[in-house]
Amino acid sequence: MKPNHKGRAQLFENPILEKMTRTHIALPISIFIIIAIGLLYYGLVHSFIDLVQAIGFFFLGWLIFTLIEYLAHRYVFHMDTDTSFKARMQYLFHGNHHEFPKDKERLAMPPIVSILYATMFFFIFELVFGKYVFGVVAGVLFGYAMYLGVHYVVHAYAPPKNFLKQLWIHHSIHHYKDPEVAYGVSSPLWDYILGTMPKRNK
Repeated sequence: MKPNHKGRAQLFENPILEKMTRTHIALPISIFIIIAIGLLYYGLVHSFIDLVQAIGFFFLGWLIFTLIEYLAHRYVFHMDTDTSFKARMQYLFHGNHHEFPKDKERLAMPPIVSILYATMFFFIFELVFGKYVFGVVAGVLFGYAMYLGVHYVVHAYAPPKNFLKQLWIHHSIHHYKDPEVAYGVSSPLWDYILGTMPKRNK
């Protein structure tokens, strides 16, 4: 799919549904940072976790998010499109972003959808981590907010002249050279571990 740097895709004929697919990036980032802080505060105030546990499980949650980000990008957003239904779903989830990568209002999932996913993850992680869920999910949601911020700036701004430039290069390779590599956006960690780092020219 050839990228188009002007305009945006129309995903739905219904104007209400179409409007709901767009959001200003500040809204979801603010929502999930506030929820993450609220979870830590609730867990600490009600003695579900102490400060050391909160910090440790927060960073564990952030690490878990980087894996979720990688797996979702690789296996959901880039799913096989061998049926018309899967092709439609892939385009709704992610294909439109590859076609119109500069559409700033579609660089984040609509907040209502994200909140539903976050709620689902809370109950799943509660089964696994018990009372430590407040630290873990806070880290997951903070990681998601950081991912949204990184994804926005690498599409909206020129790369900086420092080590962070590598994030711009990494994601640009995914968009403009090879969509089957460089799935990590906020971090290339899992691309290193799972063998999807772009091959460097000698």
